[in-house]
Amino acid sequence: MATPLTDTAVGPSRAAHRADRWVTPTGAPTTARQRWVRRAPLLPALVFLIIVTQLPFVATLVISFLRWNALSPQTRGWAGIDNYKKVFTDSALRSSVLFTIVLTATVVIVSLALGLAIALLLDRTFFGRGLVRTLMITPFLIVPVAAALLFKHGIYNPSYGLLNGTLTWIWDLFGGTAPQPDWLTDHPKIMVEAQLIWQWTPFMMLILLAGLQSRDPEVMEAANVDGATAWQTFTHLTLPHMRQYLELGALLGTIFIIQNFDAVFVITSGGLGTANLPYTIYQTFFSAHDYGLASAQGVVVVVGSLIIATLALRTVSSLLREEST
Repeated sequence: MATPLTDTAVGPSRAAHRADRWVTPTGAPTTARQRWVRRAPLLPALVFLIIVTQLPFVATLVISFLRWNALSPQTRGWAGIDNYKKVFTDSALRSSVLFTIVLTATVVIVSLALGLAIALLLDRTFFGRGLVRTLMITPFLIVPVAAALLFKHGIYNPSYGLLNGTLTWIWDLFGGTAPQPDWLTDHPKIMVEAQLIWQWTPFMMLILLAGLQSRDPEVMEAANVDGATAWQTFTHLTLPHMRQYLELGALLGTIFIIQNFDAVFVITSGGLGTANLPYTIYQTFFSAHDYGLASAQGVVVVVGSLIIATLALRTVSSLLREEST
């Protein structure tokens, strides 16, 4: 490593000029030219990202302030915040917002509870654990549309679905006649929630299993030596350690589930009160052809998702800081 000349030898200004041109011992550039040389290969990707993400969002934001319905082209013009007023005052939209909140909260909470239970089981040592872990994450790897079709026709169908087939088999054992309920008609919201819970539980399990395996084994062994019961170990050691992992799973799950479209579209087509915000936006745009209102709805969803994503990033950052200490 080169040794700089002293200020008395080269003068303060020349010494500062030399210091500005040095490269740090790690090889990081210090001059503006060197920094731009390092960043130049990333510019095409940055430009592409701006074109495919930011420009469409700006266009959507502009359209959200317009009165633009393809069925009434003569009324096209500036609408101001009228579209946003409709988003928060229309009864149908309020219903979709309420169902979106209920759907997201139910799926996230139940998936976290089931994911934690499965993670606790898979954290134990037993024969074939690797195979069982692989099988448990399979639902998350299935294409969402295919999973929704499987539940709609293979499980919920009243004529040949798995649920009614199981009921028939159980009642046949006792010599009775099994009821054949139409699950999608009688319990549409629960059926959509059940399909999403099945799909997202493996995602929660993976996050929580990583958290369980990051526990200090010496602390757990000391608790066993001191005579702590399994429940005491879980409540006083495991749960406090898993707090940030639970927060991370809840926030990431909320980001994805609040934007879910496949399950609602395939299973119920938004009927019987199961239309969430993404499906409502789809109906507004492709059925009603009200581009201004649909854009306003999309902006509201994006803003809500950004707020949740910010919380998720803060949780991840705090988790990484804790792991590094």
